[in-house]
Order: sequence, then structure tokens, then C-alpha cells
Amino acid sequence: MQIALLGGTGDIGQGLALRWAQDTDHDVIIGSREAEKAKAKAQEYETELAGRDCDVSIAGHENADAAAAADVVVLSVPAYYLSDTIDAVADSLGDAILVSPAVGMQRDEDGIHYNPPGVGSVTALAAQAVDDVPVVGAFHNLAAGKLANLDAELDWDVPIVADDDDAKATVSELADGIDGIRPLDAGGLANASEVESLTPLLINLAANNEGLHDLGVKFW
Repeated sequence: MQIALLGGTGDIGQGLALRWAQDTDHDVIIGSREAEKAKAKAQEYETELAGRDCDVSIAGHENADAAAAADVVVLSVPAYYLSDTIDAVADSLGDAILVSPAVGMQRDEDGIHYNPPGVGSVTALAAQAVDDVPVVGAFHNLAAGKLANLDAELDWDVPIVADDDDAKATVSELADGIDGIRPLDAGGLANASEVESLTPLLINLAANNEGLHDLGVKFW
């Protein structure tokens, strides 16, 4: 399967790219607003993986070209860039599945707070921005630093929301392919806000409790 990570040059995109390239046989494509930046980052990821005896080829393209080549497109960009990123690639999505891990948050002196858009969630905002493209909410609650650290063993659950059962199954399979991640069906897109709102809670817990820097979620 071809997976494009738009915004794959940093934050959550880096960790997902490295993990999928290391743990699965899927083809990974890095997208960025600048093609050269995407190519440079793809080369950097290849070099890191080669040092771990993982011989893979990772492509780098401008976002629209990355989306056009993919079966699954992950919007690994901050929430405030999501709408602009979708607008830039909308004509390139074709039959791809669109995945949104972004969360709307704001900071004040008390910490980080959930700040969803008017439609209720960032995942819903992504769904509103596209026609006839299945949208899945997933990977909202991952600690990006630990995800990108290939020496770290993961033990996280990933709640997944979607109205399209086939798209949900595909993204669940992709999540399950990463060692140490268990996908969980969290229902339809209407439940995205409940999943997204866990992220600021995790950040606040990590900030206020020693030893919880790479906090994730696990359900028993």
C-alpha cells in the first residue's frame, strides 16, 4: 500500500513514517509544501533506517504529488494548517482514504486545553472539506517523540473513528502493522471529539508528573 504523510517532515509524521517503513512492507511517501524539503527528509529517514539494517526506499514530493500517488493520505500537520493542506491536495486525492490525527488545542497559564473548531472536531472539519473521500480519525493521542525514537518499545492503543467501515478497516490494519500499537474501533466520526480531547489531557499529565513524558493511552 502507498502511504503519503503530508507534513511528514516533522512531529507525528516523522514517527509514523519511520515506524511504517521499519515495521511493514508499505511504501512510504513524504509530503511537504516544498518538494526539496520532502526529498531531503525522506533521505534522512532512509539513512537512519539503513543504520538499523533496514533497506527501504522512501519518496519525497510536494504535497499534491505525494497525495496523488497514495492509497492512504495522512494529514500529519497541525490543526491550523489542516484546511489549507486539504485545499492544496483536494484535486489529487482520487480514491485515497484521508486520515486526520490533528487536534485543536490552546495554551494558557493553567495548561493545554481542547479547542475544537465550530463543527465539533478537527476530524469533522476534514470530512467537511472533501467530497466523496472517506475520512478516518486516528493517531491523535501518540507521543511524537517516543514514536520517532526507534529504540523505544511502544505499548499504545489507537482509537479510530470513521463512518466508512472499509476505510476504518484499512487504517486499523495500518495501525496494527506498527509494533506495539493496537487499533480500537471508537465508532463513527461523531465520536471524534471524545478521542481528540484526550490529547490535551495527556499533555497536561506529562507536564505535571515525573516520568510521564512519553505518555500514551492503553485500555484494559
